[in-house]
Amino acid sequence: MKKVIAVCGPTAVGKTRMGVSLAEALHGEVISGDSMQIYRTMDIGTAKVTEEEMQGIIHHMIDIKNPDETFSVSEFQKEVRHYIDTIDMPIVVGGTGLYIKGALYDYTFEETESKHDEIKAKYAHYTNEELHQYLASFDPQSALDLHPNNRQRVLRAIEIYEELEYILEAQEHKPVYDIYFVGLTLPRPILYDRINKRVDLMIEQGLEEEVKKIYDSGLSRNAQSMKAIGYKEWFDYFEGSKTKEQIIEEIKKHSRNYAKRQYAWFNNQFDVHWYDVNLEDFDSTIHQVLKDIEEWYKKR
Repeated sequence: MKKVIAVCGPTAVGKTRMGVSLAEALHGEVISGDSMQIYRTMDIGTAKVTEEEMQGIIHHMIDIKNPDETFSVSEFQKEVRHYIDTIDMPIVVGGTGLYIKGALYDYTFEETESKHDEIKAKYAHYTNEELHQYLASFDPQSALDLHPNNRQRVLRAIEIYEELEYILEAQEHKPVYDIYFVGLTLPRPILYDRINKRVDLMIEQGLEEEVKKIYDSGLSRNAQSMKAIGYKEWFDYFEGSKTKEQIIEEIKKHSRNYAKRQYAWFNNQFDVHWYDVNLEDFDSTIHQVLKDIEEWYKKR
């Protein structure tokens, strides 16, 4: 079975640096496991790896779509598996749990007929508020994006979720590769402080201008790419309903909440080997990971 290294963990924890370092040491190539770094021009808000940070390491699955295009989990699965099968030492790096699991596990995504009428009838007795609360119970991010009175879109979000659940429940949830999951972690207060400072740095680097160019191109907040944290929040500012200060605080809050969900997902879905990141000596964390990977190799 093909061996794969997967580096996961919450935002702002050091996954990019770890991935590059492992690729250097193991003569590998990096495959991005981030659902938003696939989009061109969305660089600052996605904390996309820079040429300097790559240090000559080949990176795949970055800048392959325009912001007005869509990209499904099944497409991601197909592309990532192609690279895994053709790279000697593939290293998947990212924080989008569903995309990573879709690529590395035995998921088959089938085209299914729309069941909108069936879903509409199933939840006809729900008020708009009850329907919205139900959506929030399993997909808080979509619930945050959708107004309770937008019943049609709330129903569509529920339909998509239930279709995916039906497909996934019919499968064995087994990895199709021999995977070593490297999970990076930090104490929550330190992580949240890093997230807040990262957002401040993004503002300094020109995040507002980056999003404004996309907004001025005519792309709506309903576009798949504009669901990304750091992008979706700006629409309210550009349309005059919120201040810039409110937007920045929302980005920080959404980023911290996302980090919580990432921890929960990786803990529940993957067999992760967690490493406490040493911020004062990151190289020591890298060395420990490499040592453990070497031991893992010997046992195979």
